Amino acid sequence: MSLKFFDKLSRNFIELLNDKDDYNIIIMVKNEKSFSAHSNVLKCRSPYFCKELKNIIPNENNIKTITKPNISDKIFYIILKYIYGGIVDLENVETKFIFDLMVIADEFEIEELTKKLENHLIETQSSWLKSHFSLVYRSIFSGNNFIDLEKFCNDIVAKYPNLIFDAEDFTSLQESALVSLLKRDDLQLEEMILWEYIIKWGIAQNPILPVDLKEWNKENFTTLKTTLQQCLPLIRYFHIPGTDVLKKIKPYKKILDKQLWEDLNQYLIDPDLPVKSIILPPRTILVQELPARTTKPLSAIITYEHVAEISSWIDRKSSTYSLTNTPYEFQLILRGSVNGFAPQTFWDTCHGHASTVVIIKVKGTEEILGGYNPLIWNGNVNINKYENTNDSFIFSLKNGNIQNSILSRVKIPTNAILNISKSTQYLNGPYFGHGLYMLSLSSNFTLDNYCASNNNSGHYEKPIRTITDKFSIVDYEVFKVIKKTS
Repeated sequence: MSLKFFDKLSRNFIELLNDKDDYNIIIMVKNEKSFSAHSNVLKCRSPYFCKELKNIIPNENNIKTITKPNISDKIFYIILKYIYGGIVDLENVETKFIFDLMVIADEFEIEELTKKLENHLIETQSSWLKSHFSLVYRSIFSGNNFIDLEKFCNDIVAKYPNLIFDAEDFTSLQESALVSLLKRDDLQLEEMILWEYIIKWGIAQNPILPVDLKEWNKENFTTLKTTLQQCLPLIRYFHIPGTDVLKKIKPYKKILDKQLWEDLNQYLIDPDLPVKSIILPPRTILVQELPARTTKPLSAIITYEHVAEISSWIDRKSSTYSLTNTPYEFQLILRGSVNGFAPQTFWDTCHGHASTVVIIKVKGTEEILGGYNPLIWNGNVNINKYENTNDSFIFSLKNGNIQNSILSRVKIPTNAILNISKSTQYLNGPYFGHGLYMLSLSSNFTLDNYCASNNNSGHYEKPIRTITDKFSIVDYEVFKVIKKTS
């Protein structure tokens, strides 16, 4: 029989942390905030500190100083409290804070805490992970060890590869992330398209390469081959149509192994002859796993919970639909990060569509704003024209540290929707009166701060933001709302 007294032990060690006597380590974090600690405790609990302290020379008082200017004092205090007492309090903490804590715990090589937080996010905060997909995806491949999160994200990207491959910052993707995707047998992209993407990525890593391929020399091809050495073996060359091989791959044949190029040519002539190169299996086309009633395009901004909430507002329900009885499909017709952020693109794409929802991710905040237009967007008007409806509304969705959604229905129906004249569509996107609108003097919603939701004209019941500042966006989407069939 063994008696365990961990609670008392934990309290005693936390008291030691707060005791300013006998410390021999100082850790400086962001804003020059300092913490004192004991080397034996740090080295015992964290391999990072064990290695780091060996390389630091103590001062005349035999105290060693570690500087971590990228870590906030709030996060580091929680890390220290875990190291000393094995306690982490996540009560009333934002999801973004938990994610940052996990990343820092991994930096300090605290495997137990890192894994616990990783599992917590996947099991309880999957909606947040999806709505902050770009941040999550790029963070977990920065030399970290988030195997479960990598799988969680790659399962999504395998089905919806445009989330990564069509993103504006695709070429800044970490090599490890790209390689992990290329290894997937279920990646839903044609092999020829994948080839073009990795060539684009490889060239972007070497900006000194000539723009015109005709000007490339042997050294240029060698540079690209070296850059793509982890990616090239993962392309399924023998499943690319012959015409594409000749048009797309042949110009870059110098980055391929000589034997592979010879085998590929032979295979095109006679597929039954044996080759020396490894022939990888073709990528599988996924069979739709969900019944037709629940299949919706995956949004880069909102979750299925948000879809249910917006659907209940459309039907003026007092309570939110459950995920299983949401009566509408949200069919994606435009995504800024795929189709572009020019205001004209909105009118060219959405002209003639009725019953649409516009979703906006505000840059620099957790805000997700949007509006519902039951009428047709008309991009064929010569002067700005207001449209009359009692059923439009604007909203702010709960997300991250924004705890509650805000719904604001139209107050002045004659000013509910504004269709923009053809002459100014290069500047103006969708207008829900003056309650919410998208405007860019640069003809790119991401490059300036002219989008707004101030409701100064009182076209809608109430403001959906706590501030009236104009803003820029990270991304936006437009969905067509379609009634499900029984």
